[in-house]
Amino acid sequence: MVARLVVAAPSSGSGKTTVATGLMAAFTAAGLAVSPHKVGPDYIDPGYHALATGRPGRNLDAYMCGPQMVAPLFNHGARGADLAVVEGVMGLYDGASGQGELASTAHVSKLLRAPVVLVVDASSQSRSVAALVHGFASWDPEVRLGGVILNKVGSARHEELLRDALGESGVPVLGALGRVQQVRAPSRHLGLVPVAERQAEAVDSVAALASRVREGCDLDALLALARSAPAMTGETWDPGLPQGEGHGGGESESQGRRPVVAVAGGAAFTFSYAEHTELLTAAGADVVTFDPLHDEELPPGTAGLIIGGGFPEVYAPELSANEPLRKVVAELALSGAPVAAECAGLLYLTRELDGKPMCGVLDARSHMSERLTLGYREAVAVSESPLAVVGTRMRGHEFHRTVVEPGAGAAPAWGLHSPERRVEGFVQQGVHASYLHTHWAAEPGIARRFVERCRG
Repeated sequence: MVARLVVAAPSSGSGKTTVATGLMAAFTAAGLAVSPHKVGPDYIDPGYHALATGRPGRNLDAYMCGPQMVAPLFNHGARGADLAVVEGVMGLYDGASGQGELASTAHVSKLLRAPVVLVVDASSQSRSVAALVHGFASWDPEVRLGGVILNKVGSARHEELLRDALGESGVPVLGALGRVQQVRAPSRHLGLVPVAERQAEAVDSVAALASRVREGCDLDALLALARSAPAMTGETWDPGLPQGEGHGGGESESQGRRPVVAVAGGAAFTFSYAEHTELLTAAGADVVTFDPLHDEELPPGTAGLIIGGGFPEVYAPELSANEPLRKVVAELALSGAPVAAECAGLLYLTRELDGKPMCGVLDARSHMSERLTLGYREAVAVSESPLAVVGTRMRGHEFHRTVVEPGAGAAPAWGLHSPERRVEGFVQQGVHASYLHTHWAAEPGIARRFVERCRG
């Protein structure tokens, strides 16, 4: 039995991250083991969640992994926790475009049978807040709206008016946070600046959020609401189970040595899902993190390389200046060793990024763009690679303000079916490079196939 609640809002910008991270930190400081979760594919918020709780921040994405995987992944992440706090995405009822409730916060709350706390930006309203909350509470009877936290309250009088209005709604007010002394994390072109880029300041920000939430919210009432959730039923996800056998070409694990899989980390490459490392380890690999900004060599014995997402465009001069590592990465790729590059990793493997030399593995150039490319994608593998056999179907997402020219090689990585049909990415020798972010828990055979290729 894990007590749990979902922190949602009527729309983006209402204060979900502020409240969710503050609650995680406040309950952790009170001595509870708190399991942090984020609805949707976002990589950045879970970094702050992890800092607040001391546990890996985990994503629950009903589009990429399928609705049937949400509860098992939750059970896996929340194992041993006293309380789970799930931060929502966008507005409560906003899901995958054109697909109804799929992947919305409301959808995930129903899959988890978890009560919802609605964070409302009250800065420009008083009595109307009751109509807004009533609408959200009554829209879907299967969504249990257990309380409201008022954010950006202007004064004690303003709070009194809001509470009086909500007194008639039947939805209790569980907290009120003022507009003064807002704790903000710096943002840029893709959202918040990741924790890894501002560790000391992030620690201070999370501590301030905890203090603010502790002062403004009824933690006892929130915990009681979380404990009112029914017991979770069903399976618990296990990275060692042979789920999804076949689609990813998951060969049976060979006996013998554990190959070293190097995973890019540091400030430039912060986007990853915790389950990927767990899957690689369960498949028989020794996973070692390295920092392309500072390390001039790959970890000793590296047999395979994974370069995930992040912000290489911010660190292009520093990445380019580390010429020894760029040469080592190029040599590994040219040797035919398995290399999986995703979004930021794709940029790092091109000839140049914004005019700065990169690894030169791919005959392509990359640069920043004014256009944000964002959204879920349906994809099918169109070329044989260390990740997948031809025909492997995956769901993923794109999230970038960069352009790679050309957008696909002679052997593309994926054929995308939505929102438009196109091929994308590069497969050459052992390299699979693409803009598409995927969640390997949806197809564990990918990790097993990659590790088998590392064994040679």
